[in-house]
Amino acid sequence: MSEELVAFFKVLSDANRLKIVGLLAQKPYSVEELAALLGLKASTVSHHLSKLAKAGLVHARTESYYNVYQLDRKALEEKSRSLFSQEKMTASVADVDTDAYDRKVIEAYARRDGSLKTIPAQQKKLEAVLRYVVKAFKVGRRYSEKQVNEILGGYHADTATLRRELVGLKLMKREGGGGDYWREE
Repeated sequence: MSEELVAFFKVLSDANRLKIVGLLAQKPYSVEELAALLGLKASTVSHHLSKLAKAGLVHARTESYYNVYQLDRKALEEKSRSLFSQEKMTASVADVDTDAYDRKVIEAYARRDGSLKTIPAQQKKLEAVLRYVVKAFKVGRRYSEKQVNEILGGYHADTATLRRELVGLKLMKREGGGGDYWREE
C-alpha cells in the first residue's frame, strides 16, 4: 500500500485536525484564535498545525507577533489528485487477492470433480460460479448450442440456466435464433 496515502490519511484522521482544516478553508487564523474556537490549548493546536504543515496542507506567515496559518488549497487539490489517481489506487491494492471471494464460493458449490452441487440463487455467488464455468470456453472460439450444452453438462444438468445466465452476465455472446456462442476477452 502506498506509504504516502497512509501518511495523508493519518494526518487527517484526527477530528481536531479536520476541524482546523475546515476552519482554515474559510479564512486564515492564528494559533490563539484556533485554540479559542476549538477549546484547546495553544500548544495542542500548534502540534496539530505542525502535522498539517509537514503534510503540506497548511502554511504560516508572520503578522506582527503572530503566526497566521492558512490552508494551501492548491497543495490539497494537487495532493488529492495525485494520491487518488487511478495508478495509486490500483497500486494500493496490489497485494490483495482479488480472486479470494470467487475461490471461496467455488469451494462451497463445486464438487471435487469440478461439477456444481447446485446453482446459487444469490446473485453475487451466481456471478462467481459463472466466472468459474466460463473458463471452460476458449476466448474467440465459436461453439454451437449443442457444444455449449455438452460443456455445461459437465458442470450441472440445468444447462439452459447456465447458458442463459452466461449470456445475461455478458460472459458469453450469442447470435440470435439458436446461432453460435462465444466468449470474448
